[in-house]
Amino acid sequence: MLQNIRDNSQGIVAKIIVGLIIVTFALFGVESLVSLTSGSNAPATVNGVEISERDLLQGADLQRRQLLAQMGENADPTLLDDNLINKATLDNLVQQEVLVQSAVNQQMAISDQMLDQMIINTQDFQVDGVFNADQYQAVLRNAGLSPMMYKDMLRKETLIDYERAGYMLSAFVLDSDVDNIMKLDRETRDVAYLSIGLNDYMADVSVSDEEVSVYYDAHQSDFMTEEQVAIEYLLINKADLLKDVEIDEAELQAQFDQLKAVFHAEEQRNVAHIMVQVSDSVDDAAALAKAQALAKRLSAGEDFAALAQAESDDPGSAVSGGDLGVYQKGMLDGPFEQAVYALTEGEVSAPIRTAFGYHLIKLTSLSSSEAPEFEAVKDQLIAEQMENKVEQLYVDRVGLLTDVSFSAGDLQEPAAELGLSIVTAAAFGRNGGDDDITSNARVIRTAFNEELIRDGLNSDPIELDAGRTLVLRIKEHIRPRQLTEDEVKLQITDTLTVEKAGEALQASLTDELEKLQQGAERTAINGVQWQVAEAVGRADRDQPAAIMSAAFKLPKPDEMASYRLITLADGARALVAVTAVNEPDLADVAVEERQGMRNVLGQRAGQFTYQAMIEARKAAAEIERL
Repeated sequence: MLQNIRDNSQGIVAKIIVGLIIVTFALFGVESLVSLTSGSNAPATVNGVEISERDLLQGADLQRRQLLAQMGENADPTLLDDNLINKATLDNLVQQEVLVQSAVNQQMAISDQMLDQMIINTQDFQVDGVFNADQYQAVLRNAGLSPMMYKDMLRKETLIDYERAGYMLSAFVLDSDVDNIMKLDRETRDVAYLSIGLNDYMADVSVSDEEVSVYYDAHQSDFMTEEQVAIEYLLINKADLLKDVEIDEAELQAQFDQLKAVFHAEEQRNVAHIMVQVSDSVDDAAALAKAQALAKRLSAGEDFAALAQAESDDPGSAVSGGDLGVYQKGMLDGPFEQAVYALTEGEVSAPIRTAFGYHLIKLTSLSSSEAPEFEAVKDQLIAEQMENKVEQLYVDRVGLLTDVSFSAGDLQEPAAELGLSIVTAAAFGRNGGDDDITSNARVIRTAFNEELIRDGLNSDPIELDAGRTLVLRIKEHIRPRQLTEDEVKLQITDTLTVEKAGEALQASLTDELEKLQQGAERTAINGVQWQVAEAVGRADRDQPAAIMSAAFKLPKPDEMASYRLITLADGARALVAVTAVNEPDLADVAVEERQGMRNVLGQRAGQFTYQAMIEARKAAAEIERL
């Protein structure tokens, strides 16, 4: 059940939703398809343009599929918040409509021919490198799209990309900006530091019973045991049912007979073409004249492949002699397809006009598929029969488990009825247990269901994945309790010891910091020597990251070094000194390197400008929501 949803959310779907279009921008329904009534229940309008209920529902459904696919085998639709998904989808549909209107207002457009070419060249719609109409339809069907809807979606996203590219490509930065960034990037510093841990100070710390009691009283909520449940369950595993499946030879023959009955011999037409493009520089008449001249050359005996390599305006096929591979119906509707199916093997068509220009089409080969032999498909038929039988057996067993466990007062009766063993799992908390059953989100949620805990009921069947279903029962519920002071005394003592040691260390180094800032020399502290690192850069990985971060935040020293006291991740403290800031000489920077930095800064500036444009367009738009 869930596997089908996951399958439909893989491959091209993920690329369409994530790569081509931001996930929640997914759909923009076609107005002619959704204007079914004279009234309007649009959830939002942007400058008078409606975002329809169908747009919202379709977009939310696609985002839901994508989220389930990302969740993997344990995908659970009940974990998704439909209100949040709908809100996010509507917000992004509104923003997209704002951006589409902005691009149109900038007189940006894309032709149907260009969209068709983009679709044909999309790798996910191709088989063996050639556009395949069946693949195209299957991909869109799995994504919940029609060809019209996908084309409209592609048009809108391309318009948005055009305007985005305009901002990105027109951004610029000043020479002074480039110099400043390069100086900061190449700047080095002379650094000194020492770090002192808590161990030496912890030895001198004592914690009294009264301090423990005060801390316990103030933090009682921190000292609670974890709520836990211990469950027992019955598991039906489809893989375990394979041993109960027997292959029926008569049924195999019936399967084969059915396969032959529906078999249709399919012609495979290998096609090549030479295209003469109609463009701004080559009008229709000139293109037709060139195509006719090429046709005469072919009639005179010139090689089709060589002529295609030299003269075809289709760069994708020209390099291979115009070869388009096996032609599939629907690849290019209209005159092109009519010509393909009118040719005999080896024949070349007259010039054929399409939206792209004129084509000379050659049917290079023609073949038909042959009906299958029983032995060739026997293994496939056996696998299909086993899959069908085990699936039916699995469904029957799950149905029986559902019925029996619902009416039973425990798991004994359904276990006996289905010949299953009752499995007892160790107690676990709301974060789950250590095995794949008790760590499953649906199992955890069901196990902590108050009704099951209170009434001692068997659960409804829980589908773990496409082949496993279980019913569980709460064996023991361990409610959280307040730990006593004696139980946590050692823990509190350790906590207070670390706190006191940290305070003592902080006070000691604060005094040392004041002396250093007044001009005192850097000397060892508690036997710990200062470490010196000269001419270190921002990306230096030889020194501790926290030390480098602090060093490059310190001001440039004047007569005395700059100092700072920081706390490290393990509770230790460190004194950091910057003794010199070394500014780079940019005179020797290569032109290419400077241009590379300019490009990076320009892209960032373009991104900031484009984002500011989006916010401005949204602020200026008249947006109404239901």
